[in-house]
Amino acid sequence: MKLSSDRINRLPPYLFAEIDRIKMEALSKGKDIIDMGVGDPDLRPPEVVIERLRQSATQDGMHNYASYNGTPDLRTAFARWFKRRFNVELDPDKEVLPLLGSKEGIGHIYLGVTDPGDEVLVPDPGYPVYMSGAILTGAVPVRYPLREENSFLPDMDELNTLCSPRTRMMWVNYPSNPTTSLASLETFEELVEFAVERGILLCQDAAYSEIVFDGKRSPSILQVNGAKETAVEFFSLSKTYCMPGWRVGFAVGNPSILSSLGRVKTNLDSGIFLPVQEASMIALDECDAYVDANRRIFENRRNRFMAALRDAGLNLDSPSATFYVWMPVPDGYSSMDYTRYLLEEAGIVCTPGIGFGPTGEGFVRISLTVNDGVLEKAMERIRGLRGA
Repeated sequence: MKLSSDRINRLPPYLFAEIDRIKMEALSKGKDIIDMGVGDPDLRPPEVVIERLRQSATQDGMHNYASYNGTPDLRTAFARWFKRRFNVELDPDKEVLPLLGSKEGIGHIYLGVTDPGDEVLVPDPGYPVYMSGAILTGAVPVRYPLREENSFLPDMDELNTLCSPRTRMMWVNYPSNPTTSLASLETFEELVEFAVERGILLCQDAAYSEIVFDGKRSPSILQVNGAKETAVEFFSLSKTYCMPGWRVGFAVGNPSILSSLGRVKTNLDSGIFLPVQEASMIALDECDAYVDANRRIFENRRNRFMAALRDAGLNLDSPSATFYVWMPVPDGYSSMDYTRYLLEEAGIVCTPGIGFGPTGEGFVRISLTVNDGVLEKAMERIRGLRGA
């Protein structure tokens, strides 16, 4: 009896399951483990947001099915936030679509805009859902490499070579997970021009747009003139407001693309829990100071951790964004070998770069989503690896 589909069997091996296995084996032996492998914010959401959730959950009429496209008030709140942040107007009824987390929209958009056999350009290294979403829906993922010598930005000549008459869509992700790189507005202008000329849809994942350091700001791709002709952009409350378990995100941009994604959602989900929508409006409207404070916390963690790496003899450029460090592995190690080494010798769990695509080989990703005491312990262990 066949118990799994061909599409499931075509998914690449889930490398993170092997990391979990190694981690559990170490824990079973009594090893003290510091988990810096997952980008799961450790900070609390804003207290006013938690309080609004509590209040809303006690009200009548808040526990029914919710519309797949969110309440008008929630869509309007995001449009206000977007205008305040990027100075771009969004029509809340046509250009804003709430999501059950941005991951849900990233996976489901394939069902709305691609057909089996359509090709999709995906960054390598990149968030694995870009690849798995294509495979699960019958699209064909085509990796485009992001190389250190090009600041982990797309090579436009290479994109032109990889693009074919079957190319339907392209993913970009800035600030980048896992490479931590930023894209300028000029880079977005090049990408929009490329997409319009080629007649392809452009999806920009902006989950880390508010975790940017050294006084820099990450632009929106919708700030590019004409971007709404071809682009949608995905945002998440998970990272910005430390609300990953709440599952709230937004897709914004081209109305026709959002309409297709929305039609998928009408068949597959029933919308965001209404009290969560109410609380999310408070986050968007009232919590800019909270976001700024958290940015300073993550920047401080970055500064301290990079100093520890330098003390261990590793001179790396500091990440410009996200709460990750994208660290080259020493000569003689693969990314998986070095992941095992850090776990066995320092008790630190990180993510091997190969898990984000072949071009990620030679790197590991370390997440700084641990509290100050745990971070200090991790830094002491890394300093102890000097010369290893």
